[in-house]
Amino acid sequence: MSVHTKTRRIRRSSAVRSKIKKRVSTQERPTHWRELFKEELTKYGEAGLMLRGSRLKAELTQKELADKLEISQNHISEMENGKRPIGKVMALRLAKVFKTDYRKFL
Repeated sequence: MSVHTKTRRIRRSSAVRSKIKKRVSTQERPTHWRELFKEELTKYGEAGLMLRGSRLKAELTQKELADKLEISQNHISEMENGKRPIGKVMALRLAKVFKTDYRKFL
């Protein structure tokens, strides 16, 4: 009996790919990530971007993360899109899942 595993490839948005290509092709001095993603920061907020980045790095879907935290997938989506704040208690729970410092999500 064979065991099938699900593999997922992380896809970067075209905007992220073009920013990375532009930076690499121009060989300019290192740019801080906040300058590079200024538009995304104003749209989603730093906490939302940190949550999305951590989730993608761990190769988790919103549903999988929601199941681990025992909350709804909609709650994760709202936090990532900056529509719902990430409180200290939730930041602690997220930090435990991602094995990182909770202040990253505040």
